[in-house]
Amino acid sequence: MFRKLTDRIYASPQIGLEEVARAAEEGFSLIINNRPEDESPDQVPGEVIGSAAKAAGMDYIAIPVTHAGFSEPQVRAMADALAGADKILAYCRSGTRSTLLWTLAEASRGVDPDELAQAAEQAGYDIGPVRAIADMLATRSQ
Repeated sequence: MFRKLTDRIYASPQIGLEEVARAAEEGFSLIINNRPEDESPDQVPGEVIGSAAKAAGMDYIAIPVTHAGFSEPQVRAMADALAGADKILAYCRSGTRSTLLWTLAEASRGVDPDELAQAAEQAGYDIGPVRAIADMLATRSQ
């Protein structure tokens, strides 16, 4: 269920308490929730995931992304979160929004979008919806 983007960054579909425990066992230090609250009736509330993460010794941050798209503050928040932890699990409904936000955050720090696209593809995700923005961010950071 945890899909490896890099040696320290993983994306996942919606997690529950079992996955929080597994993340702790696997050495994750931060869980990032990219799913807005109440997106669907079956999702585990972010505060429940956050409490379980903290109880297991991990940090938790919510950077919710709706289907409306990504904002510059979200990209900055994700870049800051990625820079501050050793092993990170980001999740949303399917893992796609987490992967796309990771792509934008990394591109904003100058990471080559081709490398990001390859890593995402190996994890089963396509950065096509944000590729042009990633290219622009990577160029802007140089």
